Amino acid sequence: MGRPDGRGRSSWVYLGLSLVLAVVATACTAPAPVTPAAGRMAVGPGTDAQIALGRYLVISHACGGCHGGRDGDPAAKGWLAGEQRPDQEFKIGPFTTHSRNITPDNATGIGRFSDRQIFNSLRYGLRPGETPDVEITSTTPGEGNFPLRPKYLAVPMPWPSWRHMPDHELWAMVAYLKRGVKPVSNRDADSDGPPDFWASEYTVAKIGPWPAPAYPTANETGR
Repeated sequence: MGRPDGRGRSSWVYLGLSLVLAVVATACTAPAPVTPAAGRMAVGPGTDAQIALGRYLVISHACGGCHGGRDGDPAAKGWLAGEQRPDQEFKIGPFTTHSRNITPDNATGIGRFSDRQIFNSLRYGLRPGETPDVEITSTTPGEGNFPLRPKYLAVPMPWPSWRHMPDHELWAMVAYLKRGVKPVSNRDADSDGPPDFWASEYTVAKIGPWPAPAYPTANETGR
């Protein structure tokens, strides 16, 4: 309790101010949390938590069903090492496409590609080996580092849906694929492709815009 003359109250005020200053000093010296925004965060070495999240996303998005192994089973033989069964070959009209080795093998997998190139393939559907290692800020060809003549991943790759995933989830998938999977040497057959490298399949009229329209649209109820 404070004394009637107010000196006890002054002691409490002094103590309170001291605690506030201590908290402020701690906040100024503590490292700020890393929050990826707009695709601007590089993976770096990849934390255990980031790789674990990437593993969950790769498993839950059925990557093994097309890219090798079995859906939901990273212990399966050939996990993510590329086409190994006839059902991992896709016919798109007159074209035959083959699933790729997405282990971090430098010669036959994705090991030679940068983190950014893989991120751009997940966000924008761009073939990593034929797209510069740059941050992309637009989906209009020729603007914001988006290639003037983009070369897209083949149609079986469901990147148009994945592009709406949060940045930190896409970076986590990159971290897992580059640092959480053992490299496997397995060279897949080259896929066929149309002269426009699938660009006519990825127009806004066919796959919708990115980012998605603000909520609510005319089809949604709002709150």
